[in-house]
Amino acid sequence: MTVRELADRLSAEVLSLPNPDREVSGGYAGDLLSWVMGRAQAGCCWVTIMTNLNVPAVASLADVACVIIAESADTDPNVISAAESKGINLLRMPDGVYGICIALGKLI
Repeated sequence: MTVRELADRLSAEVLSLPNPDREVSGGYAGDLLSWVMGRAQAGCCWVTIMTNLNVPAVASLADVACVIIAESADTDPNVISAAESKGINLLRMPDGVYGICIALGKLI
């Protein structure tokens, strides 16, 4: 499934979608950035409540297919701009991390 298809099926808000046809191969949930860098698999959908400027950098290093910001957490325009410039697909949803992961698991 592509990131665009995932966003549509989850009714996720699109913040940045520079690579909509990137395939999503799995999921990862976590907020400790160093942990995500070492454990998230390339091509996964990373679900987090983190919204700082390090998120696009970690997403790029981990080569994730997309990031979903949970709980409609406020996301600074600079973070969205950084995601766009790094080619990171960034989505946002009102659901909590657990709910997003359940929905993601049903789709993948």
